Amino acid sequence: MENQDSIKLIKENPLTYRLPSPRLESDMTAEEVMKKRRSHRHFVSKSIDASDVSQVLWAAYGITQKANHKQLRGGFRTAPSAGALYPLELYLLVDKVNEIEPGVYRYLADGHQIQQTIDHNVKLELSAAALNQKMIHEAPACLFYSAIYERTTEKYGSRGENRYVCMDLGHSAQNVYLQVEALHMGTCAIGAFSDDKVREVMQLPAKEEPLYIMPFGHYYNKREF
Repeated sequence: MENQDSIKLIKENPLTYRLPSPRLESDMTAEEVMKKRRSHRHFVSKSIDASDVSQVLWAAYGITQKANHKQLRGGFRTAPSAGALYPLELYLLVDKVNEIEPGVYRYLADGHQIQQTIDHNVKLELSAAALNQKMIHEAPACLFYSAIYERTTEKYGSRGENRYVCMDLGHSAQNVYLQVEALHMGTCAIGAFSDDKVREVMQLPAKEEPLYIMPFGHYYNKREF
């Protein structure tokens, strides 16, 4: 297997990075992470490392077991999914991430890569579309979730859209909460935004529905609720 311990630019158009391999050990136990987990809304203006971004993306929806079945699109993931259908799409908004150019990137779990979809920082525009929530543009990076509902509804019908996709989102987002805590960072899940404005800012394909925004980074050490 090719060594992925450092970030690697693998092609120029569109801009694509192969991310460092995720770590499988931490200096915190699962119990410690769950006890300390909180939502954080005020972030320090400090860059984060590509290795941290790699870890967060892997925790959210990374592949843990390779498989050739077409619906798996690479293999089984860190988060469970109804019928192993994996309807979620993840994007990374980069502002201050060492070794990665600002812009928006789609996460490609198969290969653990990010591929640029927008070549400039859109966090201010996304913040405005999300009721001017400042934490979006203050954080050095954001995760953005969308869903392709038909991946789930083809099998489960309306129950897939009304229930299972949201459950899948919750599983993945909780992984992100716990992973950023283990990295001594913080996040806050955001669901309050204008769908149409967010879709425009993120230049989403017509089949994708916006679901969640999760800014993350180092936070001010003060009590929040």
